[in-house]
Parts: sequence; structure tokens; C-alpha cells
Amino acid sequence: MANKTSDSATQVEKNVGEIISKTDKFLDKHLKTIVIALVAILVIIVGFFAYRHFYLEPKETEAQEALFPAQNAFEYQQWALALNGDSLGHAGFLEIVDEYGSTVAGNLAKAYAGICQAHLGDYTAALENLKSYNGKDKLFASQVLAAIGDCYVSGEKPEEGITYFQQAAEKANNKALSPVFLNKAADVYSSLGDNEKALKIYTEIQAAYPEFAAANAIEKYIERAKLSIKN
Repeated sequence: MANKTSDSATQVEKNVGEIISKTDKFLDKHLKTIVIALVAILVIIVGFFAYRHFYLEPKETEAQEALFPAQNAFEYQQWALALNGDSLGHAGFLEIVDEYGSTVAGNLAKAYAGICQAHLGDYTAALENLKSYNGKDKLFASQVLAAIGDCYVSGEKPEEGITYFQQAAEKANNKALSPVFLNKAADVYSSLGDNEKALKIYTEIQAAYPEFAAANAIEKYIERAKLSIKN
């Protein structure tokens, strides 16, 4: 019994020895590669934090400061001024997008620029900027989708506009904004003479958003759509 135990212990020691030997050989052969890989990972990590701290954060601050005068002009519906800036050195949204497009403020400037361009009748440029906006705020993002819809409708592509109004309503998922966007879709269907689809949306608004329906006389549009279908 003692011999079996001794033999087993010897075998374990032998196996451990072989593992250690193989590990030593592996390290001798690949140590340089491992060290290089670890150093590369460390450089990437340090570089990322340095980039964020010394480049992105100051850029974000600069972008936020540049955005304020343009937003102020936007509030007063001075679309061209907000878009292009002024002679006093205040940047417009287009310049902010070019200079700070990778920042949060620069991303926001894309949406503002698109809305300004839409008001100025440049729907192609407006769509390009509005579609390049990528924000996490659902309510603002829903308004951007609705602005895209407005551009398509104004650019004589009403079907595409309806699609974006419906997407905007779904994205907002909000009692204040969703019925506004759905109502836009229904109005476009009505203008196209597709009263069945218009009626379906007006009825949906009446059922899901009764306060909005009452305030905006949706019942009247429902009756009008029904009469148009009968005729």
C-alpha cells in the first residue's frame, strides 16, 4: 500500500515537473512576443485615456461654448445666421459640425444645421445633416425624425415623409409628441386622397390620445375622412 502511494506521489511530481518544464520552454520561446503584446495593450489603454483627457474633453468644452451663440440665433428663428455664423467671429452650426463633429455638441449641431437648412428650403442638405445626427435623447431624436419627414413632404416625397412621422411617433412614445407626429402622417395621407389610411390614424389618435384629439378637433377630421370614403 505504501509503495502504491509512493509511486503515485512520484508520478504526480513527475507530471508537475513536466508541466513546469514545458512552461519554462514556452516562456523562453515566446517571452519577447508576450512582453511586446502586453506593452502594446498598455500603450493603447494609456493612449485612449490621454486622448480623451487631453483632446476630447477640451474639444467638447470648446464646442459647447461655440454652440451657444448659434443656438441663440436659432431660438429667434434667424436661420441663416444660426447656420453660417456672423462677422463677429461667432461660428454657425455648419462650422461647428466641421470643427467639432466628433463631439456631443458637434453631433447636436448637425441636427440644428439640418433644421435651419430645411427652413431655408435646402432640403437635400437638410436631410444629409439630419440623418447624420445620432443622439441618445429619445425625445430630441424623435423631433429630428419628424424634421426629416417634413423635408420629404416639402421635397415632394410625401410617402417617405409619412414613414418618418410614424417612426418619430414610435420613438417619442410620449403623450405630448407622439400624437403630433401621427397627426402629421394622417394629414399627409388626407392630402394624398388616401382617406382610409388617414381615418385609421385619426382614429388611433382619438383612442390613444383623447386629450390631444379633443384639443385639435380630431373628431372633425374623422368625420371628414368617413364622408370622403363614402363619396
